[in-house]
Formats: sequence, structure tokens, C-alpha cells
Amino acid sequence: MVDCSHGNSNKDYRRQGEVLEAVAAQVQDGSSAVLGVMIESHLVAGNQKLPADLSQLTYGQSITDACIDLASTAALLDQLAAAVVPAGATVAVV
Repeated sequence: MVDCSHGNSNKDYRRQGEVLEAVAAQVQDGSSAVLGVMIESHLVAGNQKLPADLSQLTYGQSITDACIDLASTAALLDQLAAAVVPAGATVAVV
């Protein structure tokens, strides 16, 4: 299982795509060592601090780890699927 965030992205959520590209290349080259990926994802990119006035929260944005947005997540999953299918592996989204 590869965590595309945290240490592998140098703690920059925007670099998760670079990590996933490297994983996709390994899978496409026939590696069976990759069981899956973890992506920090939410509706809205980034993160926010929890304010005293909860009405100031941005709906769909993380209050913990910074995340990529939903559209970016979909694009990354499409990229991974394109690498996995030719390699003869199966795709499951959990």
C-alpha cells in the first residue's frame, strides 16, 4: 500500500500526483508489489483550521490534513486505472 501523501509527497498534498505517477509506472511495468494507494482527498483542495465560529468553515474542505480536490482525485484514479488494466490487474475503489 503506497501513501501518496505525507512523507512520499514531502508533506505537500499537491505532489500526490507525482507519487501516483511513479506508482502507476511501476504497475504498468508489471510490479505486483503495489497493493493499492491512499490519497488525501476531499471536495475542496487544501485544509482549514477549525474556527470558533463554525459558520466560517468552507464546506467540503478538510479540517485535518490538506487534500487534493475531487476533480484531481478522479483524474489520478483514471490515470492509475489506465496503468493497471494493461498490466492485467484489477481495479477496486474503496
